[in-house]
Amino acid sequence: MRAPYQVLVFPYIITDNSIEYAIFKRSDYGYWQGLAGGGEEGETPIESAKREALEEAGITRDYPYIELDSMSSLPVEDVVGNFLWGEDVYVLKEFSFGVKVPTKDISLSKEHLNYKWLCFEEAVTLLKWDSNKTALWELNKKLLNRVNTKQKFVKD
Repeated sequence: MRAPYQVLVFPYIITDNSIEYAIFKRSDYGYWQGLAGGGEEGETPIESAKREALEEAGITRDYPYIELDSMSSLPVEDVVGNFLWGEDVYVLKEFSFGVKVPTKDISLSKEHLNYKWLCFEEAVTLLKWDSNKTALWELNKKLLNRVNTKQKFVKD
């Protein structure tokens, strides 16, 4: 049974002080977004994020995840087109995460037609949903802060 929330996951890779993010083109609607899906009953949001990343992109559960502060509220009709969680559930919370992957190899599920690895500035222009743009912005800022902090310590 579905839990009344969604998850959003952005895979990222850091190479030679550049950060790239994977975004995915949906096969049903044709727009670009992060990996997204619903929680299952009894799962925590991070467990749902790891399951969705595995199902939709072949990303194993043991890679490091970053829980983001970005949270959105989504009308149920925008998520699945109907009231799957009962007639009294109108809005779902969306929890956002980043996951660091060691390679750009993605195993796409049938939910997506394509994927791209892009820098933040390119990726954010293709994303359809504001919630995706906000979550990717936060992830990018956090990662840039970590990279800059490490560079300072290395130089000292």
